[in-house]
Amino acid sequence: MASFILNRLIRMVFTVWFIVTLVFIATRLSGNAVDFIAGEGIGIVERQQLIEYFGLNDSLWVQYWRYLASFFEGNFGISLIERRPVVTIVAERIIPSLQLFFGAVFLTLLLSIPAGIVAAIYRQSWIGSVVMSFAFIGYAVPNFILAITCVLVFSFWLGWLPSTGNGSWLHFIMPVSTLSVFYIATLTRFTRNAMLDVLNQDYLRTARAKGLKERAVIIKHALRNALIPVLSVVGLQMAGLIAAGNVVIETVFSWRGMGDLLVTSALKRDYPVLQFGVLSVAIAVVLINFLIDIAYSKADPRIRLGSTA
Repeated sequence: MASFILNRLIRMVFTVWFIVTLVFIATRLSGNAVDFIAGEGIGIVERQQLIEYFGLNDSLWVQYWRYLASFFEGNFGISLIERRPVVTIVAERIIPSLQLFFGAVFLTLLLSIPAGIVAAIYRQSWIGSVVMSFAFIGYAVPNFILAITCVLVFSFWLGWLPSTGNGSWLHFIMPVSTLSVFYIATLTRFTRNAMLDVLNQDYLRTARAKGLKERAVIIKHALRNALIPVLSVVGLQMAGLIAAGNVVIETVFSWRGMGDLLVTSALKRDYPVLQFGVLSVAIAVVLINFLIDIAYSKADPRIRLGSTA
């Protein structure tokens, strides 16, 4: 177990380093931030002073090593646009994003796995057909279309739900629901397919022959063996969600989270904010993948955690 964790930690560190290095290179190649800060009316002298003030006149190697050293020092810089500490800006945005993220993950797991099991068990019944019909509709409809439709219907026409903000539980209903629909549909289909692969296996017939109740056969034996591909999909979905996968939903519902922050900082060339924001997202993604790897061993005892895992 210790060797497995060490192996994964080394991979995580390398992955995070690669991502932040790639972001550093991409931001520098995208243009000079001073041009976006000062505008077109700035003089040559003033422009050069700003470049020197922000340290953009140094070579890329010097900027890169200063950029890496700042992470270890805990000094993540000042926003070029807002003139505030980067940590403060990210802290203001990460809480709303986490609220949306955990709400969507909870709703997805709560609905999709039971729906997939039902669709597999009743695959030749109208019940399974209805579940899969909703799954295909949810998979096909873009979330921004669904979000705008919900705002029009439930906020403007009916007046039941607020369209912006996150001050109460009512504010979460539409953003979380519209963000979750695609992931619920996807995970329902994968759960159904994974269950169909194991429902006719010999060990399930043996379990039934021993007199186990059908519920125990489905939950303890079938679902546990079907969880490996399901966990893989869950990991990908969670990583996609946290890696600015909710930008559209945040935009529609004016939900000021990390997705909106990363897009804005990229467009305005706000290097410090973009770099620290991407670093935060990258760490979250690799941690999710690490936890999914641990969950594999819990779902299937045949998987052994070793140094080569």
